[in-house]
Amino acid sequence: MQRKAGAVWKGGLKDGKGTVTTASGVLTSTPYSFSTRFEEGKGTNPEELIAAAHAGCFSMALSAELGKANIKPESISTEATLTLEKLEAGFTISKIHLDVSAKIPNADKAAFDKAAADAKAGCPVSRVLKADITMNAKLI
Repeated sequence: MQRKAGAVWKGGLKDGKGTVTTASGVLTSTPYSFSTRFEEGKGTNPEELIAAAHAGCFSMALSAELGKANIKPESISTEATLTLEKLEAGFTISKIHLDVSAKIPNADKAAFDKAAADAKAGCPVSRVLKADITMNAKLI
């Protein structure tokens, strides 16, 4: 399975502007810029999109892990807080914290904790930085 998204950037770092678009059409020419990434401008940014992807992925992974234990949640709510820091090597995603709330009547706490730990370890977005990254770069 493959999923696609694209970005177009026009101009310099601070005065330029870009858009991101997903193949599904959920995002279509959604704006991003220096100010949306490093200040408080209106639009999105790569880190916000990674946080959203992680929250969504984790919630689904937790549901799957709970299902393995024959536990069906009424709801799972996850908020991912991504930290972007300027380190010696440059800007780096240094951590992501997941705040998770699950509504599961009569749930066994130990089973829930195991499912949450397994979901955190097994969520594909949790493992994304360990992925094999390839590239084809060309000038046009």
